[in-house]
Amino acid sequence: MMVCDVTDIHQFGSEVDRLERLDILVNNAGMNIPEPFVDVSEDHLDQMLALNVRAAFLVAQTAVRKMIEAQDGGRGGGAIINVSSQMGHVGAERRTVYCMTKHAIEGLTKAMAVELAPNKIRVNAIAPTFLETPMTASFFADTEFRNWVLSRIPLGRIGRMEEVAGAVVFLASPAASLITGTSLVIDGGWTAQ
Repeated sequence: MMVCDVTDIHQFGSEVDRLERLDILVNNAGMNIPEPFVDVSEDHLDQMLALNVRAAFLVAQTAVRKMIEAQDGGRGGGAIINVSSQMGHVGAERRTVYCMTKHAIEGLTKAMAVELAPNKIRVNAIAPTFLETPMTASFFADTEFRNWVLSRIPLGRIGRMEEVAGAVVFLASPAASLITGTSLVIDGGWTAQ
């Protein structure tokens, strides 16, 4: 496992270069600044595009180069799991930029899957609903927001990290060897409505 600032692609590239091989990438960095569409500043727009789209693209590109390099040694393939969101499948108020960036990740996933299939590199996305995490705790402290989220999830509960982790493990495993170019929606039914 490697932890680094993915907005510094040169640092990330240096870390990847040190690896003998790279088999799995979980492209997980992201952010959101919920606000009305008409109030989104250029700074907030640029921040979210830089992390949610640009960094995701460049990190995946760097990882794929390493995966292809390893193929020259007779090993081959790889799995990339892009972390999208249910908001990559729907729209929502106060989340226009976030929705836009996650729709971009969904499109990137499909295009990468098609292009990288000859290299035996599978590319999928996961699209979770709202999860109980330290980062979302302040949002869920607002009873009105929590009730709004719960009213949108037919299963009636907020997601847990282990449910997302299970999906990542599955998509990275040989059990998913024929799955590429799709998005596994982990949303308790939000997008089914």
